[in-house]
Amino acid sequence: MLPLTLLAVQKLSDLLTSNSSLARELATLTSSTGTSIPTIDSAHVILSSATNDVGDTDTRLGYPRVCLYSSGYRNSQIEKFCSLSGLVGTTADIWTSANMVDDTDRLIHYYVEAVTRVLRNNSGDWGDGLFFPGIYDVQFQPPKAGGLGFVQVARLKFDLIVSQE
Repeated sequence: MLPLTLLAVQKLSDLLTSNSSLARELATLTSSTGTSIPTIDSAHVILSSATNDVGDTDTRLGYPRVCLYSSGYRNSQIEKFCSLSGLVGTTADIWTSANMVDDTDRLIHYYVEAVTRVLRNNSGDWGDGLFFPGIYDVQFQPPKAGGLGFVQVARLKFDLIVSQE
């Protein structure tokens, strides 16, 4: 079995990439608004906490992308008869880039909405002792120079409840 912190982000990656669920949500969202934007394919959903400075030097990474990582965990012994019960902090950094700052600032909202729709559709038991209660927080960062001209990130954070023997 994977280490808990990798298992949590792998489960999230599987939710976003299986059956192209993230791309489908994005297509549904953009078709309902008559907007055309670059899609996030499965190859751009990665397990990494790399910032755009590091990500821009890796030719395998492009924009838009979703970087998934665990920010920590706490064994709070909520369930007294489990050796591990508590919370796993999980983060999805959603990156976009464009040559115009207003494009970058507009695109990020579509990508965040698509990712959060996938999460909302999958609240509950994720298997292997992980449970998503449906609670998350999104923080938008202002655009800055980088990437294809300008880059922007939104950080989505949530806790998974863990209960393992």
